[in-house]
Amino acid sequence: MKLGIVGLPNVGKSTLFNALTSTQNAQAANYPFCTIEPNSGIVPVPDARLDKLAEIWQTDKKTPAIVEFVDIAGLVKGASQGAGLGNKFLGHIRECDAIVHVVRCFDDDNIIHVVEDVNKPESVDPIRDIDAIDLELILADLEVVSNRLGRQQKAAKTGNKTAAAEAAWLAELAAHLEGGKPARSLPLTRMTTARTPLAKNWVCSPPSR
Repeated sequence: MKLGIVGLPNVGKSTLFNALTSTQNAQAANYPFCTIEPNSGIVPVPDARLDKLAEIWQTDKKTPAIVEFVDIAGLVKGASQGAGLGNKFLGHIRECDAIVHVVRCFDDDNIIHVVEDVNKPESVDPIRDIDAIDLELILADLEVVSNRLGRQQKAAKTGNKTAAAEAAWLAELAAHLEGGKPARSLPLTRMTTARTPLAKNWVCSPPSR
């Protein structure tokens, strides 16, 4: 599984990455966009069942499950429109199976906090900050859904029943996203019925976040 660590700039994503991977591969500094290119680290998952099986089979060779963590550069308001290299960073998120959202919940005048403009530090408000990131992910998903919806509606006009079924579901998903709700909150039964390859392009594809 590949987990992307996301959040606003300068909230501690690289610090968390270094702690999880027991490395210092990600530079952590007190300024926005310290990270540009994603950092990646693989961590074995401890499992007592694996140890027991190795004991039963009397083998020293054990291959544990692994989790790959990816430290992704901070997102800001307007990322879905390209702000702060947002399109590039959202592309990195799309490559992950799930999202770890890091949110700052402490005050410290010595640590810069950025939500929209890197030149205008703002106050810390965890709820506002969560909503800011969620909105950018929703808008990014809406763009993907809208593009596919247009193609499937066009295909449906040729009599393609599969395309028509997918277009109907995509229209429902688009309305869901336009209502400010993430894709993950749409009931899974509706998603699985459509059998669409769209999910691989979602930013916050259900049920990963």
